Amino acid sequence: MEPAAPRLRIYLDADACPVKDETYRVAARYHIDAFVVANSPILVPRAPGIERIVVAAGPDAADDWIAERAGPGAIVVTADVPLASRCVKAGADVLAPTGRRFSEDSIGMALATRNLMDHLRETGLATSGPKPFGPRDRSNFLSALDNAVARLKRTAATPRVARGATGP
Repeated sequence: MEPAAPRLRIYLDADACPVKDETYRVAARYHIDAFVVANSPILVPRAPGIERIVVAAGPDAADDWIAERAGPGAIVVTADVPLASRCVKAGADVLAPTGRRFSEDSIGMALATRNLMDHLRETGLATSGPKPFGPRDRSNFLSALDNAVARLKRTAATPRVARGATGP
């Protein structure tokens, strides 16, 4: 018997996340559980399937909580590139609040760019930082989140054929 497909869920790295409300709406529309993870209590809607998770203080506590649960069937929303890398390696779909999708193909370059920019800032070289978050970013995120949900639902609905077995 085929194992059940993993249940779809969204993990939101909520500290300073500009797309919380959009994530709540998409989770409600598709009836997907959403876990809103932060280091301090934040307001979340009282709605079925939305759960606030407050982790202990610490620089990586929220990241660790999310990374331990990320995997196939999960969508992780984060701007944190090292967390994105951990989640991609675990098999999760990972989106930045701008709608950028992190994948096995793109995560290496994203990490390298992040590390280079950190190094330049440490040496005193001024960098401009990210551009301000705008309406186009919000729209791109909503589109990317809808696409991720559709992709995961398609994958979950596709029957798998065992290796070496022949189909009908």
